[in-house]
Amino acid sequence: MKLLWTTDPHFDHATASAWQTWIDQIATAEVDGLIVTGDVTEADDLVARLRQIADRTGRQVYVVLGNHDFYGGSIAHTRRMMVNLAREDDRITYLTDCDPIPIDPDVFLVGEDGWGDATIGDFDASPIRLHDFSRITDFADMPAIHWRKQLTQLGRESADRLSVKLDGLPRTCRAVLVATHVPPFREACWYEGQTTNDDWAPFFVCGQVGDALQRFANQRPAVQVTVICGHTHHGGLAKMSDNLVVRTGSSVYGSPGVEAQIQFDGSAAIPDRIRLQPE
Repeated sequence: MKLLWTTDPHFDHATASAWQTWIDQIATAEVDGLIVTGDVTEADDLVARLRQIADRTGRQVYVVLGNHDFYGGSIAHTRRMMVNLAREDDRITYLTDCDPIPIDPDVFLVGEDGWGDATIGDFDASPIRLHDFSRITDFADMPAIHWRKQLTQLGRESADRLSVKLDGLPRTCRAVLVATHVPPFREACWYEGQTTNDDWAPFFVCGQVGDALQRFANQRPAVQVTVICGHTHHGGLAKMSDNLVVRTGSSVYGSPGVEAQIQFDGSAAIPDRIRLQPE
C-alpha cells in the first residue's frame, strides 16, 4: 500500500491555479490514498472541500483536523460535521473518530487532531496569542482567563482518545503510523531549523499527546511508532527513542504541496516497515 501525505494545505488561501496543480498531483500519483494532517481550510468550507478532493482525485482521504479547520465555528460542531461526513461518504475517513486501521496484518494507521495544550513552555509569560482565540467560538465566547484551562482540557481529551486506540492495538502489531496536527514534543516543533522556545511552545506542542506516545513506546518496545504532523509550516525529524520517531511536515500559505509518499514494506526490517520518501 502507498499513501501520499500533505499537511496544512490551507486551501482557503490557495488560488484556483494552485488548487488545480495540487489536485492533479494527487490524482495522477500511483497511490492508494491521501493523508491530510490538518488545516485543510476553514469550518464553512471543510465538508465541501473534502468531498471535492475525493471526487477529483479518486483516492481514499484520511484526515485529522487542525486549529484553522475550526475557524468560523465551534470545536464540537465542526467535529460533528466531520463525523457525519465520514459516515455518509466511505471515501473519507476522519481518523480522530475511528479505530486503528489495518494497513498490513502487523501495521496500523491511527489519528488524532491534537491541540497546542499549554503544558509545554510558559503560557502565562508568553506574548503570543493566536487567531484561534477570536476565530473559534469556544474561545471567543469565554473570558481570556479561562483559555489556558480550555487548551489543557482539549489536549487531555486528545491524549485520552489516542491512548485508547494505541492500547487497543493487537499484540501482533509491529508498526503504527500516527497522524496528528500538532507536534507532540518540543523536539518536533520546528521553525527555520530550530525547535520552539517557551513563548511559542504552549500553542504549538501537544505535550499530553507526547506523553501518551512516549508511554506506549516504552510499554511496547517491539512496535515501531512513526508520527506525522504539521502546524508549524516548517519541517524536521525528531527521534525520541529507538522506536519513536516524529516527522513534521512543511507548508507554504497559498501553495499547497505534498510532503512525502508513505510506503509499507512487508519485507523490510521493523524500523523500515513504514517508509517516508520526500516528494
